[in-house]
Amino acid sequence: MALLEIDLCSSGYSMEIDKIAQFFEGKTIFITGATGFLAKIFVEKILGIQPSVKKLFLLMRPSNSKSCSQRLYQEIIDTELFKVLREKWGASLSFLISEKVVAVPGDISCENLGIQNSPLREQMWREIDVVINSAVTTRFDERYDVAVDINVFGALHILNFAKNCVNIKVLLHISTAFVCSEEEGLASEKPFDMRETLGGVSSYLDINIQKKFVDERLRELQNENARTEAIRSAMKDLGIQRARLHGWPNTYVFTKAMGEMVLEQFKEKLKVVIVRPTIVTSTFKDPFPGWIQGVRTVDSFLVAYGKGKLKFVLGDPKSILDLIPGDMVVNCILVAIVAHADQSYDHHIYHVGSSRRNPLKFSDVHEMFYSYFIKNPGINDRGKAVRVNKGKVLSSMDSFNKYIAIRHLPFLKILKLANTLSCHHFEATYIGAKRKVNLVTRLAEIYGRYVVSKVIFDDTNTQKLQVMAEEVDAEMFNFDPRSIQWKDYLMNIHIPGAIKHLF
Repeated sequence: MALLEIDLCSSGYSMEIDKIAQFFEGKTIFITGATGFLAKIFVEKILGIQPSVKKLFLLMRPSNSKSCSQRLYQEIIDTELFKVLREKWGASLSFLISEKVVAVPGDISCENLGIQNSPLREQMWREIDVVINSAVTTRFDERYDVAVDINVFGALHILNFAKNCVNIKVLLHISTAFVCSEEEGLASEKPFDMRETLGGVSSYLDINIQKKFVDERLRELQNENARTEAIRSAMKDLGIQRARLHGWPNTYVFTKAMGEMVLEQFKEKLKVVIVRPTIVTSTFKDPFPGWIQGVRTVDSFLVAYGKGKLKFVLGDPKSILDLIPGDMVVNCILVAIVAHADQSYDHHIYHVGSSRRNPLKFSDVHEMFYSYFIKNPGINDRGKAVRVNKGKVLSSMDSFNKYIAIRHLPFLKILKLANTLSCHHFEATYIGAKRKVNLVTRLAEIYGRYVVSKVIFDDTNTQKLQVMAEEVDAEMFNFDPRSIQWKDYLMNIHIPGAIKHLF
């Protein structure tokens, strides 16, 4: 097989590497969280660029009503994302899938990933070359017990599983750039040490102690005969409390940080690569522009704004919204796997984002949202065009809370009283007004820190990978944020795609 010489000594690289697509020929890849957004894009990309991949094992949790095989087709292969491959391969695609793709029933929160089929598990340990951990719960206010099981101990379970794979080249773990400090300045691509905190009250972290907190609180609730909803609420509160105690804003980024700590502490000689995307948005180019799955961070605002529900919003006009298309993240993952498979580097953390190389201001995003919906208004339940306005932008949580207290809470109280005195004549009006205030308040509480943040994510390591990709195939494996023209991408790709798939 022809080798491509790449001399990147000046940037810390000196390697001889196969072309990226060729590397995956005959390789077996194991992917957790297979029904997630990035995992689906990865599966489609691999089958598109290297149909001679040996095997793709996809870990899935069987649902009550669907087997994993049903989920494989209904939630992955038969989705719109694979339309380009269906057009390219026709009837041959079904044969390719049946030969190459295996749905594996399991659960990352369990030992051995919950894979009960012993012969299959042994086969996986013999054949797997690459492991990609994409399994995650991304709810910012997830139950703490659930988040710890998946984001922390799930990382440990996948690490232990990978250590049993005799031919493994690399374990790639997908994290998030927001595990870093929220302080103003440059967040570096550096790993977390076990027990490290972000300057919270506590001086160190211990995952076993965190698990102990969960178990003890659950026992207390069970002894109190707490209802399911009360347990769920208590577990959510515990997650936020523990996160803020140690310096993180929410349960999601806190548990993702601990997951990274686990990998660093126990990886031993296994090559572990951590990719940290920022706010992941719809596809930029591959397999086609504008595909998205699920309401992602920025799209919570987009959906609410397009439906006319945002009359005021939290966001510092000068803050940077660090967005990155999903297919660019996957391209970085592919290149990182190849770069580390047969090489050893001092660094193994990669921020995939845009804030350093191609910054996008909150004020620009706000203006683009407004311009789009003025020209392309949505239609409400009564068949009428939704009228949007720019609304008032509040640049801090203090100003946001004051605005709510002065402009909206008194009106809600008056409306509630009038509704009561009129025998609920204003019920619909009161409920509608309350829902709008609750929606904006919830969006601010969950995402507010990310729209007033002044953090810039360093991507020096990632740019070294991009240089390597450009030497091989710049077009096929592009993840350089400088290639994005934000106005064109948001107005002509992302917003229309989000409307098509989310509204």
